[in-house]
Amino acid sequence: MDSKQQVLNLIGLATKAGKVKSGEFSTEQSIKKGRACLVIVAEEASENTKKRFQDMCGNYHVNICFLGSRAELGRFTGKELRASLAVEDRGFAEAIGKRMTMNGGSKV
Repeated sequence: MDSKQQVLNLIGLATKAGKVKSGEFSTEQSIKKGRACLVIVAEEASENTKKRFQDMCGNYHVNICFLGSRAELGRFTGKELRASLAVEDRGFAEAIGKRMTMNGGSKV
């Protein structure tokens, strides 16, 4: 199993544990309330969406990474298409971050 698949599986586990907020509005609220430990934005999200979350995460000191498609993020959160999600658990965020680094993924 490659590291991208491992990350997606961890997102699924974190979602089942109630530690993920998905969708642009929920992700933004999680960041602003200080609950987000990691933000993941779909690689195919619009440049405006990517920049907005990059700037927001920089201002609130939250790690951000870009991974997968909107369909993949949606499928692993049990929803429709999702351009962004926030992981609200430090343990899951660290595990995902390690696998993103192994994958050579684009982590900021």
